[in-house]
Amino acid sequence: MDEGNIISILKKHELRVTDCRRDVLHYFIDSGHALSTRELEETFGQYDRVTLYRTLNAFTEKGVIHSIPDSSGFARYGACHDTCGPGTHRHDHVHFKCEECGKIECIPSEQVPMVNLPGYTISESNLILAGTCEACNTLPQQSVSQ
Repeated sequence: MDEGNIISILKKHELRVTDCRRDVLHYFIDSGHALSTRELEETFGQYDRVTLYRTLNAFTEKGVIHSIPDSSGFARYGACHDTCGPGTHRHDHVHFKCEECGKIECIPSEQVPMVNLPGYTISESNLILAGTCEACNTLPQQSVSQ
């Protein structure tokens, strides 16, 4: 995605344009999968940890990225689609975690089924499917030596 589009997204979500925000947003969009804080820290060593965490917090609050639950112990984040904005996250889509490569992807074409629990108010629902992603499924199988 070009620089003009990155700046436009930041302004649309009422965020000040900084080098860190431009770089991190560009990385989210280009990666095509959810990113952990550890991945971001390793990729953006030129920014201190506090700056990265503040960027992630601002992006989450303004609807640029969303948090994805993960059992690894590290927070993961995915880029939001056009359904999100300041204070409103709508992530009723499925997430897929590859057991081979560990990547988590948003699958916006597949919706989380609606659940009605009488007496309860549901504010968020998450569905993570696990298996092998398309990329890992196309890798040649390694033969086991005997």
